[in-house]
Amino acid sequence: MNVASPICSFDLSIDVPDWLQACLNNDDPHHLVANLSSEEVDLVKRAFEFAYSLHEGQCRASGEPYIAHPVAVAGLLRELGGNGSTISAGFLHDVVEDTDVTPEDIEQRFGEEVRRLVEGVTKLSKFNFSSKTERQAENFRRMFLAMARDIRVIVVKLADRLHNMRTLHHLPPQKQKRIAQETLDIFAPLANRLGIGRFKWELEDLSFKYLDPESYQRIRELVADKRADRESRIQNVITTIETRLQQIGIPNFEISGRPKHLYGIFHKMQRQQKAFHEIYDIAALRIIVGSNDECYRALAVVHDAFSPIPGRFKDYIGLPKPNRYQSLHTGVIGRGGRPIEVQIRTYEMHHVAEYGIAAHWKYKESGSSQTQWTTEDEKFTWLRQLLEWQSDLKDAQEYLDSIKDNLFEDDVYVFTPNGDVISLKQGATPIDFAYRIHTEVGNHCAGAKVDGRIVPLDSLLINGSIVEIITQKNSHPSLDWLNFVVTPSARNRIRQWYKRSHRDENVARGREMLEKELGKSGFEALLKSEPMQDVTERCNYQTVEDLLAAVGYGEVTLNQVVNRLQDAVKARQTPTESEFSSSQMLSLSTGTVPDTQASKSPIAGVEGMVYHVAGCCKPVPGEPIIGVVTRSDRGISIHRQNCHNVESVPGDRLVPVSWNVCSQNGRPQTYPVDISIEVLDRVGVLNDILSRLKDNNINVHSAQVRTSEGKPAIIDLGIGIRDLAQLDRTFAQIRKMSDVLNMRRIGEGRS
Repeated sequence: MNVASPICSFDLSIDVPDWLQACLNNDDPHHLVANLSSEEVDLVKRAFEFAYSLHEGQCRASGEPYIAHPVAVAGLLRELGGNGSTISAGFLHDVVEDTDVTPEDIEQRFGEEVRRLVEGVTKLSKFNFSSKTERQAENFRRMFLAMARDIRVIVVKLADRLHNMRTLHHLPPQKQKRIAQETLDIFAPLANRLGIGRFKWELEDLSFKYLDPESYQRIRELVADKRADRESRIQNVITTIETRLQQIGIPNFEISGRPKHLYGIFHKMQRQQKAFHEIYDIAALRIIVGSNDECYRALAVVHDAFSPIPGRFKDYIGLPKPNRYQSLHTGVIGRGGRPIEVQIRTYEMHHVAEYGIAAHWKYKESGSSQTQWTTEDEKFTWLRQLLEWQSDLKDAQEYLDSIKDNLFEDDVYVFTPNGDVISLKQGATPIDFAYRIHTEVGNHCAGAKVDGRIVPLDSLLINGSIVEIITQKNSHPSLDWLNFVVTPSARNRIRQWYKRSHRDENVARGREMLEKELGKSGFEALLKSEPMQDVTERCNYQTVEDLLAAVGYGEVTLNQVVNRLQDAVKARQTPTESEFSSSQMLSLSTGTVPDTQASKSPIAGVEGMVYHVAGCCKPVPGEPIIGVVTRSDRGISIHRQNCHNVESVPGDRLVPVSWNVCSQNGRPQTYPVDISIEVLDRVGVLNDILSRLKDNNINVHSAQVRTSEGKPAIIDLGIGIRDLAQLDRTFAQIRKMSDVLNMRRIGEGRS
């Protein structure tokens, strides 16, 4: 790369306020354009000027000009060693979301690389979602896909989030807590996964400050109170180690003591159930030397000068963490019997610990003119795993829970028989290991050996174990595995196997549902038509059979298919009678119930007469209905038009009726519906289903669970529904749950 000499000014072709010019022209060694090539300097300046013009007149919640935020984000990216494209993306990261500028405009002005970064960070604010949870889940899906193409996307997002957290005090308390919780759940663990320690610690402490201000302030004061005693004790240890390192001939080293960040102390107190005065290692000693060999020599010095604490030594140099973190960790008893944590690393390791993946940017860029950070890099194995199973989860809340579960790093390290290191979550079993190797290895797992001995499949793996999986062609996953696997990838692969094993049933069910909706005449021709292929592609499926399976399983609702089929038919020339039957054309072009004027009765057409809603099919508003004159004193019985009990009724006993929109005492009236759900039997599945019903304001009148060992459980629920739209929406949300194998409405007709 052609690197220019450091530039200490940021000369612009536009006038900016003095305070902003001061931010751009500082003497910091990480100045925005220091050590960039002349081409990169030009790119960065043009990006700033473009962002400044677009954000002019916009203000943040604090009242300061909005441009202060992009400038701060760009500065954080420069601290991490970002190149011209990365810094430019920092300036431009909000313009697509907050202005009329399009990604195409960004690419035309600043190139494909900047567009990729900006587009990856941009939220989906211009799309419509049914809930905040669904919006958040879709944002993260898009972000992880963008990360797969260029990992710097998340680094820009982390810089954006860090500056937002630094200025969070300007927002309302409720919004502070929501953003802080999301930061603690997602973004701090992401910073950790990328090894950017300086971002992780600050994000955690700032989140802690807003989520539990009392605990934050208390620990902050306690750490400050003990500062003098701590520094004196640490300095004595430093003096001893310095003398001994010089004696053994290590010429260049640095030793420093640092207090642990506040959230780390609080988390340890919570995890170990200890009070502050019982946590001795609130400060750590860091020794930085020149080589790996000197790391181990320094370790020998520390263990010789002080008594090592058994079980506290960890060698992350020989066995790095998944985020490439390397250090030697040990605990020793210092002067006065107080424990001290010691970290030993090289200068290069320290740089990686602070900057993570950003520490490798320059190395990566020197090998290619086109910077690409993709999941092919070994260090991004965890991201590859996230992408492998994220598409399997359709339920937004379940997807978010799985992300959080996967991002937190508390790993156990085991070996394959060939000596490859595999990192898994604490509590992992041989089944988790098998699915980590390959989906088919997990699906055909019949047994496992750990250190040469056959063990139960629910055995907990420990560090250093050699794990071998025994497979058999006829073996398949067991429902019991869901009770002890801990990794999201294993859990979802087991669920997906059960879904696929029911594929034929799902296809048949989807076909039957669609045929009932559109009619039998010409149905096969409809499935082979171009409009149906358009619908299949629009729903992101390869074949019509895949779409039918999705309808049968509930990933796509019947209403979605019919509505999109209507759109596809309208977009093309009107089909001839040879393509679709007249009844199908009527269904595709109308499908609505005629409006009627509201009356005191929810059923129009029975005013002044005795009537009741039939218990065999239990219709709800929005469904086509028909009245049947009964032979008893119960008057007219209201059925769904496709109820099997209506088929044999003579025409002279049928009464045309329809729904009115009405309420009782100002509250929408509800109608009883019975549903049956087939689920993978696990603890908490019923509670998860009930929570989704609660989210839709649906009351549950009755519940019955039937279980049989080794088979799916059947949950029968009696619920109150306002109308067909609410029922369809609820069915769609519950069917998206990975544990749900089948769901149907009890009674003939629509299901």
